[in-house]
This record gives sequence, C-alpha cells and structure tokens, in this order.
Amino acid sequence: MSELISFQREGQLGFDEFRDLLVRSTLGARRPLSERDRLQGMLDNADIIISARTEDGKLVGIARSITDFSYCTYLSDLAVDAAYQKQGIGKELIRQTRIASGLDVRLILLSAPQAVDYYPHIGFEKHDSCWTISPEAK
Repeated sequence: MSELISFQREGQLGFDEFRDLLVRSTLGARRPLSERDRLQGMLDNADIIISARTEDGKLVGIARSITDFSYCTYLSDLAVDAAYQKQGIGKELIRQTRIASGLDVRLILLSAPQAVDYYPHIGFEKHDSCWTISPEAK
C-alpha cells in the first residue's frame, strides 16, 4: 500500500472507530471489546491520543497514552490495522507520542506477545522488573 497516511493528535476519538481499529489489529484480542463503558473510559481518560488516517479519513493506527508530561508516559495502546502494518506507522505513532509528551519524558509500554521483537528494533530497551496486578486478583 502506498496511500498517504497523516498523523495527528486527536481531541475526541469515537468509540466505534476505536473499537473497529482494535478488531482490525492484533490488539483487539487483549482488550475488553464487549465492554462499551470500559472502552469509552479508556478514550475519555487518555492524556494523549495520536491517530494515523488515510487520505479519506479511515483510522488505521492509534497510540493511546497516559502521562504526567514530566517524568513518564505509559503507552497503553499501540494498534495498527493489520492491512497497514510494516509501513512505519507504528514507529511514527511512537515518535508523535514522544513529541506530544516531551522528548525528555520516559516512554513505557507493555508489549503484546507478537511484538516483543519489534520494540528493540526501534530503540526500546527491555526492562526485567515490571510488575502488574490483574483485575482478577481482587
């Protein structure tokens, strides 16, 4: 594909567009697609949303982050439509996220299993001391 892709910071991204992109990317398998309120909350409470769109406005990529704009930014969702992958869209979404949050701010993410080899290729360093508590561990 050689379509022109534009990148911009989104002020308000629609639920249906967001959910549809998650389905068209590998990220949908690990997101609560059937929980509308939760997905809407993910959009409403994000500090930075960078989108990638085709010339006709189709959403083909997104980087959704939470940040303090001072010390760290958590890149919670990096999703690219499977039909548009391997074109540098993810890399540009990350670059735009870094610009929006501040280049002196640490960018943090948890990799999807299929992407563990991708992130070192674009400059990320593996960190072995990340810990999480799942919602099931009440």
